[in-house]
Amino acid sequence: MVWGTAGRAAADGRGLPVRQGTAEQGSVGQGAVEQGAVDAEVARIHRELIVLRRDLHRHPEMPGQEQRTAGVVARELRAAGLTVATGVGGGHGVIGILHGARRGRTVAYRADMDAVPPKDIVGGGPAAAHVCGHDIHTTVALGVARVLARLRRQLSGTVVFLFQPAEETLSGARALIDAGVLERTGVAEIHALHCGPFPVGTFAVTPGYGLPGQDKAEVTLSGPGAPDAARRLAAEIGALATVAPPQTPADIERLLADALTPDGPLARFVAVRARAQEAGVSVAYRCWPQERYGEVRADIRRLAMSWAGAAVRFPAEPFPAMVCPERDARMLAHHLRRAMGREAVTELHAAFPPFSGEDFALYLDRVPGTFTFLGVRAPHAPITAGYPHYPDFAPDERAVGVGVRAMAGWIAERTHRARGLPGGSGGSGGSGGSGRGGPTTPTGSRTSG
Repeated sequence: MVWGTAGRAAADGRGLPVRQGTAEQGSVGQGAVEQGAVDAEVARIHRELIVLRRDLHRHPEMPGQEQRTAGVVARELRAAGLTVATGVGGGHGVIGILHGARRGRTVAYRADMDAVPPKDIVGGGPAAAHVCGHDIHTTVALGVARVLARLRRQLSGTVVFLFQPAEETLSGARALIDAGVLERTGVAEIHALHCGPFPVGTFAVTPGYGLPGQDKAEVTLSGPGAPDAARRLAAEIGALATVAPPQTPADIERLLADALTPDGPLARFVAVRARAQEAGVSVAYRCWPQERYGEVRADIRRLAMSWAGAAVRFPAEPFPAMVCPERDARMLAHHLRRAMGREAVTELHAAFPPFSGEDFALYLDRVPGTFTFLGVRAPHAPITAGYPHYPDFAPDERAVGVGVRAMAGWIAERTHRARGLPGGSGGSGGSGGSGRGGPTTPTGSRTSG
């Protein structure tokens, strides 16, 4: 991306920065941001970040209603000296642009801002709540922005911070993409963290994996026996599942162990929710790999059509799976081991959890990048304390500083890397992604997290 000599981007009529010229700024500068400098800055602002996270946590906002959160984000970004656009995507999207002092690449970092609606909290809840960790994600991203802004004299390239609304309803990423954020800023790659049930201080990378997408079906039945037929058909379709939603913490532990096992039980799976209605069946399912959608659709159609008078309707396309490019994830793992310690990194060998999804998939369909789990499980805490959407989700706040240290160093490395050099992803702005992510919690509801 080529910016004006004053270090500012031109803007279009919607307030979005627009690129001027090519997405690259030529060869990178001589130096790079050092991890030690990142760590020192994080230590300096860590207490402030914890206060900020607690404030966001006390004010959860439903998907599409993130007005206060967006205001806090914009205020913090402006205070750090970034160029800020608000109301992006026709909602509460916030974009922050940070220009380094040296020439380099344009890299995006995404954080989601919305809270979990009450119906999507496991067991239900009285109100929206930050039980998916989006308050942590937002705080980490703001921390990265502050740290790199303080180190901008050593920073190469440009960092585009995407603060996304409505991830839980799978509409926020689409809104930002449709607003032209990736193309207009010339993003070459994109990265994100998500809270996960791993020990605080650790990360789980996802080379070649990520989160499944989701497909749906509506089966209608006719005749006086339709209600009974619907119950029986729902049971038949449900029997296609190879993995069941966890009912106990021990079930979650087993799922996690399976995801950490190469070629384990979750290397291929189908997760199905089939609900009988008065005269039909509503189906939502996930599978891995996503190429199996056609196979599962055929099975659902076969079962449904064995009942007289049945009709089956599918959407035009399933919501895509989020597949993280293997090469990029392994480069991130190498960086994290070097910056955070070899024991800080583990690797997932399956899409996890098999009942959840992410609209980050839509970004990875367009540009390469990484999606990595940030461990938030405190020592001796139950696994549900680190497993999103559970009512007792209680992340260890030390994860905030860990996430900022890791991502500030990683993003600075990615903006510094010239395309084609060792460590470069080979991505180019605006297109060429390699992934596909869909929704639902362990209860099978239509959300993501």
